[in-house]
Amino acid sequence: MKREALIARLREAVAETVALPGGGQTAERHQRLFEIGCEDLSLARLVEAHWDAVAILAEAGHIAEVGALYGVWAAETPDKKLRMDGMTITGQKPFCSGAGIVDRALVTVIDPEEHLVDVDLRHGGVRFDDGAWKTSAFAETKTSLAAFDGVAVKSADIIGKAGFYLRRPGFWHGACGPAACWAGGAAGLLHWASSQKRNDPHTLAHLGAMEATVWSMKAVLRVAGDEIDAAWNQDGSAQMRALSVRHIVEQGCTDVMRRLGRAYGPHPLAMDEIVSRRIQELDLYVRQSHAERDLAALGQLSHFRE
Repeated sequence: MKREALIARLREAVAETVALPGGGQTAERHQRLFEIGCEDLSLARLVEAHWDAVAILAEAGHIAEVGALYGVWAAETPDKKLRMDGMTITGQKPFCSGAGIVDRALVTVIDPEEHLVDVDLRHGGVRFDDGAWKTSAFAETKTSLAAFDGVAVKSADIIGKAGFYLRRPGFWHGACGPAACWAGGAAGLLHWASSQKRNDPHTLAHLGAMEATVWSMKAVLRVAGDEIDAAWNQDGSAQMRALSVRHIVEQGCTDVMRRLGRAYGPHPLAMDEIVSRRIQELDLYVRQSHAERDLAALGQLSHFRE
């Protein structure tokens, strides 16, 4: 999807009314993210971030600006961080998706203490450098390094108290959203495979396995949504649930990508633009899962669970 079409479809998608996590329809929220991921992963990446931002603002008692596109820029690296001096933000923020597309971003500032700030990007003061992004995957979403050159903010732009972003109940509930998009991306590969004419036993075996894997991911997301609605404020179970969901879906997506290549060979990977781009984007997207680090955290939570 080209940039202009992506932005138009993004605005159309975020105009939908979608349930907030924990509001009684979280499974439906996951299903909608799954469907958008099946449609296009670049679109899903931006829609998920916007809906996450709206949910974060609601959790803090704020209302999102009508008609504005939102991003959530919370990635941190030791050599790139933002500092707030008084009511001015200075420094660099990596992995800012939607640069030049979104109107506002919820940005984490960790120095001298952690705050979440709603930054209006239309007022200038933020420069983007996407030169470090070398892959063609997600090229249209413009993931950039953002440099904040003394960006002035107001007290009303600070969302919640210090530490709000990571400590709020909705943090781990929201972490299931990207997994729903990943699963939808894998479902898109399954839809392509189901339309092919090859029907030898080996291909059919892989196709059957992919079908079962996509079904299982949808089932996990549905159960997770129902559990979130039933236990919004249970922080310990929320983290275990989110880490479990993300692991299961990451493994499922990896298996679908592996089986598609084994079943259909190099042709779709090299000569079908849509399939090739989807695999590249899905392979990159699931790396938001922290793999063994997340599993170690899950194991620790399980080991010390009362």
